[in-house]
Amino acid sequence: MFLHLIGGATNPARPQDRIPTVRDEEKDQRTPHGLPRLALGALSGALAGFAALAVAELVAAAVRPQAGPVVAVAGAAIDATPAPVKDWAIRHFGTDDKLVLQLGILAVLTVLALALGTVAVRHRRVGAAGVLLFGAVGALAATGRPDSAGPADALPSVAGAVAGALLLYALAGRLRPAAPPHEPGAAPAGREGWNRRGFVLAASAAAAASVAAGAAGRSLNGSRGRDAAASRALVTLPRPGSPARPVPPRAEPRIAGISPFTTPNKDFYRVDTALVVPRVDATAWRLRVHGQGVRRPATYTFDDLLRRGLIERDITLTCVSNEVGGPYVGNARWIGVPLAALLAECGVRPPSRGGPADQLVARSVDGMTLGTPVEDVLDGRDAMLALGMNGEPLPFEHGFPVRMVVPGLYGYVSACKWIEDIELTTFGAYDPYWVRRGWAREAPVKTESRIDTPKPFARPAAGTVMIAGVAWAQHRGIDKVEVRVDDGPWQEARLAAEDTRDTWRQWSIPWRAAKGGHTLTVRATDRTGAVQTDQRARTIPDGATGWHSVVVTVE
Repeated sequence: MFLHLIGGATNPARPQDRIPTVRDEEKDQRTPHGLPRLALGALSGALAGFAALAVAELVAAAVRPQAGPVVAVAGAAIDATPAPVKDWAIRHFGTDDKLVLQLGILAVLTVLALALGTVAVRHRRVGAAGVLLFGAVGALAATGRPDSAGPADALPSVAGAVAGALLLYALAGRLRPAAPPHEPGAAPAGREGWNRRGFVLAASAAAAASVAAGAAGRSLNGSRGRDAAASRALVTLPRPGSPARPVPPRAEPRIAGISPFTTPNKDFYRVDTALVVPRVDATAWRLRVHGQGVRRPATYTFDDLLRRGLIERDITLTCVSNEVGGPYVGNARWIGVPLAALLAECGVRPPSRGGPADQLVARSVDGMTLGTPVEDVLDGRDAMLALGMNGEPLPFEHGFPVRMVVPGLYGYVSACKWIEDIELTTFGAYDPYWVRRGWAREAPVKTESRIDTPKPFARPAAGTVMIAGVAWAQHRGIDKVEVRVDDGPWQEARLAAEDTRDTWRQWSIPWRAAKGGHTLTVRATDRTGAVQTDQRARTIPDGATGWHSVVVTVE
């Protein structure tokens, strides 16, 4: 009663004079439709993140696609990832490993954008500063890449971050409640505590502008790619002065399930670190040859190479990341310039003849570096600067306009795609990209074999089953392939005709299959007499070893 009298029974307190309660504060954090302001703050963060990426892509189209923040951060992640983790990614995701990485980065960015949006509801400057911070990370990643073109590569990340920060700051401002009437800047009587209409209009406009910026960026990137595609379309490969001999008819037996002798371009494996496939205009491309022992440094255009005497050869390539029985091996018909002749023209001599350089470092337009033993390049094998693959100019994914091909060596020390620079140096003076990450400096291909049919866990019918596959020991050749069923004796398989010692060789053996579970194992012997080892080894540091086995159930 006393309190009632103090308050005044006939003069109740006005709403604006009432002391706020916890429930009042909770209500203040909700929109008139019951949606938490934090949820709309998270939406603001997502829109700001989308806008930042869209603006960055638009600016990257003017700089270069590789400078975009997602690509730059993903590239930096690849550079920093330990070799065993990279090997695991290739083993589990195959050629989709780069897509998985970029999707993972986008997922992380989305979560962070949502978090910054919720922070900005109460702390606009902190949320905006967070967006700017991630822009700085993207800029550092872009300028720190091996293929960085310099400070200009930071522009996409910086421009995108500024656009995203400004948008988040503006949208968060639309979500702020009106000040109480007794405070400066109070909303007029009857006006809701936040600017719903202003928020919806601003968010819609931001989304539309972001979509337009992203579309414009993709269009500009596409036009740059179209110039490169046009230059490729104009390429006519001349007849080689030294053509490949016809593949022997018996080199490719008609056995269902076996790999074709020549791997089509669309099926040829691709393992590299390029998150954006370089699309190089052949008319603007140049190759520089320089370094120790290069008495006559030279620069070549694509047309210069086309006018030289070309060779055509069937050569099998193998990736060092290929597990025992893995898919990262393929055979193609390559046409190109003999690398030994080009180096001799520049005055290069092998170490065995007094040359000062023992390592050839090839550099790609994407910054990749590969180191090849000079002695191997100049020992008479068909090492080449390839211009064509299976009768057409190189596909962009496989190195157009020019790539290196050296038979007998794993790709990471020999098969530089999109090559633009050759430097002669020494192994002691320089470690290329993969060597710095724990891989061996020299990596001759190991003798390996693979069962293509029957497939693992196949369920063939009892009776005669054809076991078949491929074996390879590039630059040595395959002399024998043997197959074992369970723990039985080794049986010699029938070898298809050999094309050259630089190509794989198909093999087959009929098996009288009895019902039940069986393990099929294969091993090969190369021309030096070395038998494929049964000792299992990882791909790191210089290629996997072991026998390939498959388990089947005969019904």
